[in-house]
Amino acid sequence: MSVTIASLQRQSVLDALDNRVLLCHALGLNRIALITQSERVLTDEEAQRYHALVQRRVAGEPIAYIVGRREFFGLPFEVNNAVLIPRPDTELLVELAMDRLPAKGRVLDMGTGSGAIAVSLAHTRKDAEVTALDVSQDALAVARRNAAANNVRVTFLQSDWYAALADTAPFDVIASNPPYIANGDRHLSEGDLRYEPVGALTDHADGLSALRIIISGAPRHLKPQGWLLMEHGYDQAEAVRALLTEADYAEVQSWRDLAGIERVSGGRLKA
Repeated sequence: MSVTIASLQRQSVLDALDNRVLLCHALGLNRIALITQSERVLTDEEAQRYHALVQRRVAGEPIAYIVGRREFFGLPFEVNNAVLIPRPDTELLVELAMDRLPAKGRVLDMGTGSGAIAVSLAHTRKDAEVTALDVSQDALAVARRNAAANNVRVTFLQSDWYAALADTAPFDVIASNPPYIANGDRHLSEGDLRYEPVGALTDHADGLSALRIIISGAPRHLKPQGWLLMEHGYDQAEAVRALLTEADYAEVQSWRDLAGIERVSGGRLKA
């Protein structure tokens, strides 16, 4: 029995958007071609390839890992299970960092993962000097490919937080989306998070330990009046503001994402 693109769209067990993404990936078509070729009959090889992808999605694997890419800040990013999947919420962190970065300024992205933050900053602010670090060599390999694919220049360092920065000049802005999910949180065993690198999700403690390290170490690597900006969990803003205040940062505040959740907190190093 012949199978057409249209029949696979009608009969799919998946969400319509997921199904369209997998069909495009399996057949090597864009969305417009999927429409214009809707009555095309698939070859056996194409049908098998599509059904294999569907089974991976039905099992729970994230779409981004299945197709190997995700868009972030209007740019394409390669992703695999060595890095977190970039999420729209994190675009707020990029916007805040960009707004606080002076002309020809220096910015550090800590725990870069796929490089989404660093590459987006380098692409938008071509005058800036962008450095990004991660403890994972596998993550850095992905980040370097993303920088090359998006034709931007970023200095990448393998580093356990600030360890590799001893001889580095101070930065105008430090931005980070660190592991902030508390150990044992039920979300770690649900949805896409089951497939993402656990070390990039949780600090294996109370969810604040990485944020404490970043806050305490930043003054040695920030210029006077430089900004520290950090993404955190939906219920952590008050705690992060308290940590920043205790560490004597100025202009401590939190910013809300598109859903109205306090998603990023930060402060300014006193002169």
